[in-house]
Amino acid sequence: MVEKNVFSEERAQISVELIIVLAAVVAVVLVLVSQMQATSADGSKKLKETADDVLKKIDDIK
Repeated sequence: MVEKNVFSEERAQISVELIIVLAAVVAVVLVLVSQMQATSADGSKKLKETADDVLKKIDDIK
């Protein structure tokens, strides 16, 4: 009977450690996603500015 309690405590310990690792992975993923969103927003802004500049230069040619 004592052995079963020891095994269940080990399983509980493994489960808690797994939850902690999964939480850390989720946190890292969220940070990476937010950084990618910020980068894509900056890239989109820069692309719009470049496109506007190109269109202005085309209008100047006419």
